[in-house]
Amino acid sequence: MSSNKEQTLMASVPMQIIGPAKWVFNGQTEDVYFPLATYESPLWPSTNRGARVSQQTSGIHCTVTDERMTRSILVEAQTAEACHAACRGIMDRREELEPLVEETSRFARLIDLHAQQVGSMLFLRLEFHTGDAAGHNMVTKASQRIQEWILQEYRELRYLSVSGNFCTDKKVSAVNGILGRGKYVVSELTIPEKTCRRYLKATPAEIVEINTKKNLVGTMLAGGLRSANAHVANTLLAFYLATGQDAANIVEGSQGITFAEVRGSDLYFSLTLPNVIVGTVGNGKDLDFVRKNLEQLGCMEMREPGENSRRLAAVCTAAALCSELSLLAALTNPGELMKAHLKLERA
Repeated sequence: MSSNKEQTLMASVPMQIIGPAKWVFNGQTEDVYFPLATYESPLWPSTNRGARVSQQTSGIHCTVTDERMTRSILVEAQTAEACHAACRGIMDRREELEPLVEETSRFARLIDLHAQQVGSMLFLRLEFHTGDAAGHNMVTKASQRIQEWILQEYRELRYLSVSGNFCTDKKVSAVNGILGRGKYVVSELTIPEKTCRRYLKATPAEIVEINTKKNLVGTMLAGGLRSANAHVANTLLAFYLATGQDAANIVEGSQGITFAEVRGSDLYFSLTLPNVIVGTVGNGKDLDFVRKNLEQLGCMEMREPGENSRRLAAVCTAAALCSELSLLAALTNPGELMKAHLKLERA
């Protein structure tokens, strides 16, 4: 039988480099380009329009407010009372867990843990810093080591799973937005009214109105969970594929909130993504096109651990803001969205 490596084929996805956008990160203003791999070709000119708008402003300001990768382990006792007692003991001995994590990785660091009990089952959500890696395998390995220690120290507990879904990995949930998983990034842009009218064919008030009624009210009506945006998943998927990320993480990654308001006569526009899960090292990063894109983004530099991945998350969020802005502007004009799709996808 052939090896897995010999069986591996390459799937081609069309890719374009979009931009430049004016981008501000860590106090530095620069031009950035967005590599986007997608079959949805209207995404390219739409994102490019948002990038052109940014050039007429002070730039897209991006702030990474938090970062952590998680795994939840699941154990069980015979009774709820025994489970609760073990949980209290584990939480009181948190300092003993940190050296266990350091045994498993040079970069993994335990930063927090949270517990939830259901019946006699104990769900422990472990949160780590993972350097420049997205960290899926890193946190699983560290969590497995902690779980082994717990089962040795608390004989009344038994193993159920190394992943108990309280993480939560690649599923829509509230916990990731509340406690964090990946990079929590806010991007914001202030656009003069004249620029709005010229490049977006809409007024600031019109964009605020459609964001409120479509993204906020429409999502609430649909029962959306910690999410209020037009199409963040489109841009995240395209960016993830172009930069060698685990594309399934767009499930939690697209739980973003688009916000808009009129300030004076200008449009203030922001996108908050609480769960941007990206890395600049690890599986997929050795592909030639991925390395080229990461280098072009300035995310392969010699920096302190974590700095390259934070930069990548900030660029990703800026790209998503550009496409959010452009789509909402298009939706203010009847027929514009369908006309663009027919022109670009049916030609």
